[in-house]
Amino acid sequence: MLSPTPRTTLGRSKERARLDREDLYALLDAGLVCHLGAVVDGCPMVVPTGYGRIGDTLYLHGSTGATSLRAGGEVCVTVTHLDGVVLARSVFHHSLNYRSAMIYGRPRLVREEGERLAALRAITEQLAPGRWEAARAPSRRELAATAVLALGLEEASVKVRQGPPSDEEEDYALPVWAGVLPLRRSWGTPEPDPAMDGGREVPEHVARRADPS
Repeated sequence: MLSPTPRTTLGRSKERARLDREDLYALLDAGLVCHLGAVVDGCPMVVPTGYGRIGDTLYLHGSTGATSLRAGGEVCVTVTHLDGVVLARSVFHHSLNYRSAMIYGRPRLVREEGERLAALRAITEQLAPGRWEAARAPSRRELAATAVLALGLEEASVKVRQGPPSDEEEDYALPVWAGVLPLRRSWGTPEPDPAMDGGREVPEHVARRADPS
């Protein structure tokens, strides 16, 4: 179970909170991009970046020169899945169906080589399952240019909105169409790099994701 704190306890729409830690894991594991919020030189900065999860630790990476990764202090990381647009009878009650996670904490810079490699593998596999084994491993120079942050999942919240619109009782009689416009994500046909040698088949791990059927 998640342990709510003053920062992760919902003030409004409390019924949308999910306290099962497995819901947090599932939401993170289904995502591709997170947003890292940090204070840099006294100003807020929010940066989209890839991530990966190992157990109760979220790993982020970027250039060693990235100011967002060198800011220090507390950060807030969010992951959001948009599942649909909720069209109500009144403009006021239009909404979104979504699943979102918010994680607070003070990340640590990962220095141990084994953990760094495990973290980079998790980040790579989050974006493209099967890719770590198929592609060249990072070189010493590339590793030296890469910063890896580890953020614990101790202080996290999950919020979910699903279902039809919630209109005012008197508005249900209005002659206005209402409902949900679902948003579904799918992968397209893999596009080969023009610089690649001809005759190479799309690898199985890429083809499987492009067409899971």
